[in-house]
Amino acid sequence: MRLGIFGGAFDPVHNGHLLLAEQCREQCRLDQVWFVPTKIPPHKDAGSLSPDADRVEMLKLATAGRPEFVVSEIELRREDVSWTVDTLRQLCDEHPDDEFFLLIGADSLRDFPTWKEPGSIAELASVIAVNRGEASLEELTADLDPGLTCKVQLVTMPGISISATDLRRRVSEGKSIRYLVPRSVEEFIQARALFRSSES
Repeated sequence: MRLGIFGGAFDPVHNGHLLLAEQCREQCRLDQVWFVPTKIPPHKDAGSLSPDADRVEMLKLATAGRPEFVVSEIELRREDVSWTVDTLRQLCDEHPDDEFFLLIGADSLRDFPTWKEPGSIAELASVIAVNRGEASLEELTADLDPGLTCKVQLVTMPGISISATDLRRRVSEGKSIRYLVPRSVEEFIQARALFRSSES
């Protein structure tokens, strides 16, 4: 199978995440896209994340009815930092007959050389870079090490500006997030009183 790996905090998952996954699945002919919520992000404060169980439940609600979308708790079962290379190694060991594709924002290509073991990542998975702008593949990969054998495919999606940070802020301020997240996720956030400020 051709499996896309889409990692992130997903706090909360929103319609931009879902559109990205669907465009990658369709344009790159992926059999499935696996959403992988991170346990301890390398560059973020893990203590500020919503509980693992809540983030998983939001993902399951958002992807319900789509067998092509799978929620994987592989990183949540580990207690160390969620390095992409470690996750890909484990997945390749557990699914040796499958082909893996790493889904990232095209802007992350510029930071890719600073990731932990970028060379190993490039050996374990092809990279699908999602381009929300007008940059060409040549421009986006210009900063990659010429010695880095990295297979990069470019996917273009509509420019939808939704951020989890803004969604959390809107909820804390009592503003609507209707049509920015699936209705089931919106209802879950309300029921669990997620992202509410201490004053609300």
